[in-house]
Amino acid sequence: MKNNIKKLRKELKFRQEDVAKSVGVTRQTINAIENNKYDPSLELAIKLARLLNTTVEELFIFEE
Repeated sequence: MKNNIKKLRKELKFRQEDVAKSVGVTRQTINAIENNKYDPSLELAIKLARLLNTTVEELFIFEE
């Protein structure tokens, strides 16, 4: 599943460390999500969307 986390994070001038601390995960987890190597849980996806002022649907792009 692709996502817009990196783009939105940079627009808000957040570092990966900032995002990770805010949602309670490691920087490595944020890096893995940004690079499409890890799909977050629904809870984490909601936390990320709220932090980045968007919706889960706009943050993550589902491809079949």
